[in-house]
Amino acid sequence: MRISQLRAFIASCEQGSFTGAARDLGLAQPTISELVRTLEDECGLKLFVRGGRSLQLTSTGESLLPWARRAVESVAGAEDLVRSLRGLDGGVASFGVLRNADFYFLSSLAEEFHRAHPRVRIRLVGQNSVSVAQAVRAGELEAGFVVLPVPSEGLDVRPILRDEVRWVSADPARTAEPMTIDRIPAAPLILYDAHYGSDDPTRRQLADRALAAGVELNPVIEVENVEAALSLVRRGLGETMAARAVISSPGFPAELLTTPFAEPLYDVIALVTRTGSTLSPVTEALVSTALQLLKPAAPLSLNR
Repeated sequence: MRISQLRAFIASCEQGSFTGAARDLGLAQPTISELVRTLEDECGLKLFVRGGRSLQLTSTGESLLPWARRAVESVAGAEDLVRSLRGLDGGVASFGVLRNADFYFLSSLAEEFHRAHPRVRIRLVGQNSVSVAQAVRAGELEAGFVVLPVPSEGLDVRPILRDEVRWVSADPARTAEPMTIDRIPAAPLILYDAHYGSDDPTRRQLADRALAAGVELNPVIEVENVEAALSLVRRGLGETMAARAVISSPGFPAELLTTPFAEPLYDVIALVTRTGSTLSPVTEALVSTALQLLKPAAPLSLNR
């Protein structure tokens, strides 16, 4: 006996016809009729008396019905258990997100994943990329998105997209042409990610360029988030840099101007997992959702 046969048999009993059973199970009427016929053939007994306005159970059918219901309920319970064990109907999905995740996908990720898996709790841990990489390496997080470069030892790193970083100023003269490393010190420098300082991936890129050019870059003001840095730039206290995702967001101050770097600078966003690890089903589903949301934003090969 197959569960599909028993389900067709039970639905036919409850609906009184193969047509009603087909509607109830979302199958074609001939399919229901064939499932019941093959069940009868395997039993060697008739389960229904055909004819009249509705199907009538034979004594054999009446005896089989309670057993069939128990069997189908047991299978349904097992299916529910498997779904639960796979984590898609419960558990917690913990995922590390880069510092500017709000500007890329964070709100949409939480909404999309919650709608698809409402019983799964979500922990989106927003940190600097350095901390996300450390947490994944230590097994505190299963996976996360980071901005490269980060120390890659013990990690599998999968680049996903890159986003151009541009220079931001309130002075039209300072944005009339692409910014070069040697021109940066001419105005006060404001940088964010103060806690991580030179370990921050974007600041590391800038510092490496300055070192190669023999230029010293000493920020006058350091703050924790890009919004605070932009607010200070808007008030004329200095200049900063920001990714296009930030610049194109609704909250970017309208009076601020941007220009590219003469040698283009990019934030390369990558997915990191611990080397040799296997993602849990809930985290794998969360990663899949995040990748779908990031895909339209900016493919890795895009030069912007």
